[in-house]
Amino acid sequence: MNGRERVRNTILGLPTDRQPIYGWVFANLTDPITREFGSVEAFEDHYEFDIAHIFGGPRCFNWEILDRIRDENGGVLTPDLLVDVDFLLPPDRMEDYDSLKASLDFHKGRGRFTYVQTPGFFEHYNDLFGIENHLLYTALYPEALGEIYRKQAEWTVRFADRCIELGADCIHVSDDWGAQVSMLFSPQFWWDYIYPPMKRVVDHVHSRGAFVSLHSDGNVMGVADGIARLGFDMVHPWQESAGMDYDTYLEKYADRFAILGGVCVQSAIGILPQNKLEAEIRRVFGLLKGKRWICCTTHFVQDHCTIEDLKFAYDLIYQLARE
Repeated sequence: MNGRERVRNTILGLPTDRQPIYGWVFANLTDPITREFGSVEAFEDHYEFDIAHIFGGPRCFNWEILDRIRDENGGVLTPDLLVDVDFLLPPDRMEDYDSLKASLDFHKGRGRFTYVQTPGFFEHYNDLFGIENHLLYTALYPEALGEIYRKQAEWTVRFADRCIELGADCIHVSDDWGAQVSMLFSPQFWWDYIYPPMKRVVDHVHSRGAFVSLHSDGNVMGVADGIARLGFDMVHPWQESAGMDYDTYLEKYADRFAILGGVCVQSAIGILPQNKLEAEIRRVFGLLKGKRWICCTTHFVQDHCTIEDLKFAYDLIYQLARE
């Protein structure tokens, strides 16, 4: 059984030969990993990672149009100004996918399950409005935001089509909705304005025979039932350190979607001494091993994590996944 088969079976709740493993390690630790292993790719090969997280593809925002609208309105850009404007670049030029295709081909050649990241709605438009303004606009311009999110959903289904045609197994929607103890905004806003366009994306990807996964940091228990209803196949990270306990997942959602995570970058790896880190990793394996779970970090491992601690964690994960 290769990584792709192992992850697919885990997502579907079917038997596997071992627990799949992965980790978000490259963003902050590329240099120390390269010094120790030769490259991040060599690290991934050494620990026999089952998944590859793929980035790339065309740019989304047409900044020339957006900057012009901002300048014409005294440096202010609000959602109502964009409702009737075509401000997204077309995602159909295949030359824009060259690096993404190369990454897909590389990891598929190693038998890995591949998921391609694409922006969601709230997280993505924080880049445009700023998160403080965006939160304010959920109250001032909810209908306009809903229309903008709908435009984004149509862009995303076209992007997803291209990625699936290139061989991606899964489309990974990144859309942070949670703070440390609750959601960043009203669950009702989520149901009214995020659920409908997200449903469009999830249903379309499924119609193409691919999986759909969600990344959302923080506590999203306020819409966990909605996440299940949307039909996501996998959720990252199910953040225990933000109050989302695994017992709730196992009792209510384990038959609805898989989870990717379990190794917390906020409270464990790079933070705990090795004896306590070992106890924490063993605890999570004790709870989730054999379930619809792919062992992974909850986000990118931070640069305060030493290469010694990273190796210690993955030596143990490699062992526990095979016991």
